[in-house]
Amino acid sequence: MTLIWLSIGWVFASAGVAMLPIRRQYFPALVLLLAAPVLIIMAGMQYGWVYSVLGFAAFVSMFRNPLRYIAARLRGENPEIPE
Repeated sequence: MTLIWLSIGWVFASAGVAMLPIRRQYFPALVLLLAAPVLIIMAGMQYGWVYSVLGFAAFVSMFRNPLRYIAARLRGENPEIPE
C-alpha cells in the first residue's frame, strides 16, 4: 500500500514540477528522475517484472529530453538549454 501512495505522490509532484518555468524545473525534475527508477523497481518486485518493463518504457518516454541532454553531456557535447 505504501508503494501506491508513493507513486501517487510522485505523479502529483511531477505535475507540479511541469507547471514551473523551465529554468526552475531542473533540480526538482532531477529528484524525480532519480526517484522514478526506484519506484519502478519496487513495483516490479511487488507486482512482477512485466510491470517493471512497462514502467521503464513509460519512464524513458516521459523523460526522453532530459535523458538525451544527459547523454549529450556525457559524450562531451554542449547542448543548448531552452529559455
